[in-house]
Parts: sequence; structure tokens; C-alpha cells
Amino acid sequence: MDSRAARRPLVLRNPSFGRVWTGQLLTQAASRMFQVGAVWWLVGFAGGHHRGLDSGLFLMVSTLPAVTLAPVVARVVARHAPRTVLAGAAAVAGLVAATGALLAQAGALPMAAVYAVGLALAACQALFDPCLTTSVPELVDDADIEAATGFELSTQSVAGLGGGLLGPLVVDAGGLPGVVATSAVAYLLAALLVLSARFPQATARARATVGDAAPVRRTLRQVLAGLPFIRRVLVCFAAANVFTTAVYVVMPLYTRGVLHSTGSTVASLEAALGVGTLVGSFTGARLPGRPIAVGSMCLAVMAAALGLPGLVAGHAVAFGALAVVGWCVGVIGVRFVALFQRLVPADDKPEFFAVMQALLGATFPVASLVFGALGDHLTARTLCLVQGAGLVPVALALWWAGGRKDGDALRAAAAQPFARAGETS
Repeated sequence: MDSRAARRPLVLRNPSFGRVWTGQLLTQAASRMFQVGAVWWLVGFAGGHHRGLDSGLFLMVSTLPAVTLAPVVARVVARHAPRTVLAGAAAVAGLVAATGALLAQAGALPMAAVYAVGLALAACQALFDPCLTTSVPELVDDADIEAATGFELSTQSVAGLGGGLLGPLVVDAGGLPGVVATSAVAYLLAALLVLSARFPQATARARATVGDAAPVRRTLRQVLAGLPFIRRVLVCFAAANVFTTAVYVVMPLYTRGVLHSTGSTVASLEAALGVGTLVGSFTGARLPGRPIAVGSMCLAVMAAALGLPGLVAGHAVAFGALAVVGWCVGVIGVRFVALFQRLVPADDKPEFFAVMQALLGATFPVASLVFGALGDHLTARTLCLVQGAGLVPVALALWWAGGRKDGDALRAAAAQPFARAGETS
């Protein structure tokens, strides 16, 4: 890569990656907008005596596909061209959302139908996200993989910002039909963007491996069995997710019960979380220290930030706390996913990223249901304190799980170039 090309922005050096990244931005924003909008609709408009449980159950249903479909996702990503998988998932999600919008416009959707739409959209997203993560080395040059990983991880941050901001506002303005229709447009546009992209490194890999025996695929259990350090880290982050992802249940309850505000406040809180995560995604690589040290520090800071609104109620406190939480999430994501891209053998990446999404997502349904049910019996301020207290032992466990023995191995791995599928990792 010449110096003039190196100075150009990543998405201009790799225009196909830019299109696919924009497609992921649209799909995740649509998914987030529908989830946040539907939760606010349940809490602020359609909720009865069990607003917390209803919203928690909806979020639980919306996160089940990432867990239950992990083996299927791994096989589909490994056996089919990335463009086909990505465009197909976005197109199906768009058609489902469009159908839901038409039915909602014709009459009020029953609660079961709202849950069904959320389940279908989540299933499509569960296929889209690990496929893009796996295909990053096929979209960009080797020197750009770490930067592309940061961009890809930042998508969730931008989606949380845009989708979380728009969801409650669209519901306030156009009800549930409005938010479902807007999601449909975003999904269908994403499908068109992916179809227009090329995967140049995938073509090069296919030519290089013509005549070679197909790599032997290992099971998800075999992949993790050979990665003990990564397995310990994933378990710690799964435990942390029990308390961090509960924020999506707690935020609407805190807005209604403590701040006594409207959907615009929910949107502002979502925006604070999204902006923080976006900043963390782009600044995480610059923080000094080993990944374990940085991750443990971020979990400790998140514990304090999540508990603060429980001690001191107020709009400014909640906004600031969620911005800090988002920054920590972004830092942890970019540091550890970039590390996993280097440490995981290339042929195992489809299985690994599918199981990573499943393991981290497995706690989201539990957190949504438990904190949703608790929300009908405990105050939102108490729930904030429970979140903060729960993260403290997880931060200590992550520090202990990594120890000092991983330092040399991780530094050596970080110095190695990324291995593409079909190469020796």
C-alpha cells in the first residue's frame, strides 16, 4: 500500500468494506430502534400492571436467536459466500418488518405478533453480525484489519446512538406502525448496499486454495477447548453481561419512575450510551496496558457508573453515568475482539465468532427477564445499585483469570499479522 493510499480514510481505501459496514450500521440501527421503541411502547403506552415483566420478556425473546441458533449460524457462515448471507439476512428482515408495519397500520398488533416480529428480526441479526466479523479479513487489506475491526465494532455504538435515539421518538410520533415501517426501509437499503459490494480478498483466497483439501471443521466445543485463556475471558464477559445489558430494562423504568419523563428522555439516555460506546471503540486501541488490565479496570469503572444513579437521582447524573458505561463497553470490545482476530485460527473463526455471540448473548435473556420481573417489585434506583454491585466480583474474576502468564503470549500475538482463512495462523 503506497503512502498516498495509506493517508486516505479506511472506507475510501476499501470501498466495498464501506458499503458492507454501512449495511451493518443500518441493520443494527433498525434492530435497536425496533427494540427500544417497542420497549417504550410497552412501558409508556400499552403496559398494564406488569410493565417491567412485559418489557423484560420482549427483550428476552429478542435475544434468544443469538444463543439458540449459534450452531446453525456457524455452519451457514462457513459454507456460504459472505455477500449471500449478509444480503439474504437483511432482505428477510426487511420483508418481515414491512409485513409487520402493514399489519400494524391495519389494526393493533396483538402482543404475540410484536414478540414474533422481534424474534424474526433478531434471528436475521444473529446471522448478519458474526458473518461480517468473520469476513472482515476478506474485505480489506491485511494492514487495515485492526482499523476495520474498530469500525465494525463501532457499528453497534452508532446503531445504539441512532436507533436508540429514534426508537422512542418515532413511537411518540407515529406509534408502533411508524417504528416498524422505518426499520423495514433500513433493512432493505442495507441488503442493496451489500449486494453492490465486492469481497476482493475472498476471491484471492479462493484462487489460492484451488485444488487444496477443504479444511476440517471443528465443533464449537473443540474450538473453545483449544483456547483456554479466551474461554476464561468469555465466561467473565458473559457474567458481566448479566448486569450491563440489564440497563436496557432499567432505563425506561428509571425514566418513568424516577425522572418522571417521556420518550425523549429515554432517547437521550440511549444516545449517551451510544456516544460513549462510539468514543470507546475509537480510543480503546490507544490505551496502554495488557488487555486483561484494561478490561478489569473498565469493569470496575462501569460498576461505579451503573450504581451512581441509584445513589444520586437526576437527569445529568444518569446521562453522564451511561456515557461512561458506553465508553468502557467500547474499549473492552475493540481491545478484545481485535485480540481474538489474531489469536483464533483462521479456519475456526466462523465457529468461534458464532459461539462468542451465543455465549455473550446467553445472559441477555436471563438479565432481561430477571431485571424486568424485579422492576415490578423494586424501585429503579435499587436496580441501579444491584447492577453496580454485581460487576465488582466480575472485575476481580477477570483480573484473576488472566493473571500475569498471558502477558508475553498476548504481546507476541499482537505483533503478528492477521491470518486469513486458508493460511497458517
